[in-house]
Amino acid sequence: MSKQSKHEHGPNDLLSGVVRAFLDSNLSIILIIAASLVGLAALWLTPREEDPQIVVPLADIFVNAPGYDADQVEQLVSTPLERMLSQIDGVEYVYSMSRDDQAIITVRFYVGQDRERSLVKLFKKLNENQDAIPSAVRDWILKPVEIDDVPIVTLTLQGAGNDSFQLRRIGEELVERLATIRNVNRAYLVGGKPRVAQVEISPDRLQAYQLTLIDVQRAIRAANDVAPGDQIARKDMQIQLRTSAGIRYPQELNDLVVGVFQGLPVYLKDIAKVIDAASEPRTYVRHGWGAAAEFPQHEATPGSFLGSHSGAEFRAVGDSSPAVTIAISKQKGANAVTVSQAVIERAEELRRTILPDDVDLIVTRNAGQTADEKVNELIEALGIAILIVILLLTIGMGWREAFIVAIAVPVVFGLTLFVNLLFGFTINRVTLFALILALGLFGRRSDRRCREHREALS
Repeated sequence: MSKQSKHEHGPNDLLSGVVRAFLDSNLSIILIIAASLVGLAALWLTPREEDPQIVVPLADIFVNAPGYDADQVEQLVSTPLERMLSQIDGVEYVYSMSRDDQAIITVRFYVGQDRERSLVKLFKKLNENQDAIPSAVRDWILKPVEIDDVPIVTLTLQGAGNDSFQLRRIGEELVERLATIRNVNRAYLVGGKPRVAQVEISPDRLQAYQLTLIDVQRAIRAANDVAPGDQIARKDMQIQLRTSAGIRYPQELNDLVVGVFQGLPVYLKDIAKVIDAASEPRTYVRHGWGAAAEFPQHEATPGSFLGSHSGAEFRAVGDSSPAVTIAISKQKGANAVTVSQAVIERAEELRRTILPDDVDLIVTRNAGQTADEKVNELIEALGIAILIVILLLTIGMGWREAFIVAIAVPVVFGLTLFVNLLFGFTINRVTLFALILALGLFGRRSDRRCREHREALS
């Protein structure tokens, strides 16, 4: 019996017709090649990252309650706000942390809730219940929290004679330059002593010029203010006036007029001493080496130096020194691999140009590199699994069935990655495990249907 007569006596449903169309033409070969090329392109172009893009709307509310200790803040602020915010539709948990003069309320919605809608609900709840908010609350700040706020690269500055003030000044310069890299969402510093202009007022001189601390405070605040002024008309033109007396350097405070005494101006230098100094640190960072520091480090891995280092010997376990960490996060949907590579390359360039010789720049986190390695390992493991399945099918069922699986699984995997790219998803450990599981279930079902139709056509 010929192939045509076999087809004519086979089933006449839609799926059988599709199978005949592929068997009688070269369309299947063309689609297999196209799907393979599309899958390779999707694997190359899809952004890679370590953390999965799970939508969990989360926000922190920083509430200021000056003049109250931690116990009073908990009773008067945290507990009432917890009760009020837990009434919002879609809220799963409400946490709070009370401290002197401040409370932090964390609101977490259910997984899968729309992020924008959840934040609007939270903002609306706070505004429409302002009359019910405790009187101890002065103001609050609402800060949404996302998975992309987690830094993908952290660089630690160490050295400079263990002077955390100098390290922070150097870190501030690096942050300004690294923040201009494409797809960088946020760059900030952790640790070190911030720069501050201290005004040490002499009480005797203040009393001699008949001034008060409030007068001095108002004068300094007004001198550092920038505000729009009136408009004037001149020659049929409108000129916008703007007061711009911002203080750029601490030394400018010495010539600031803070009052008038006996018809003469009183300068700040007459009653106080201005010092350009360091304030108390808000965050602390210390960096030390462990036993693993004796092993050679690969390039751009955590624990490796960028560029040349000061030549200091590795410290013993437990020995640490003050440091400053630069944390950099990426924009949503950006490729963590390319962003981290760009940050590392830019940091190496800055290490050679602006960093002193006695300051080391150390990579302490590189999520882009680890994400790339984990994705490559999973893809390699998938390839090995396919080879093992092909070998087992060849032994148990024959080389034709094994050949079908060898072609079907990679093609379906490539098409799945292409659809994943079209919908804006990224590649991470969770999505790859889900794809592998889905392909396994799809492969079992497809193999069963193919055997059924092959028996029907024969």
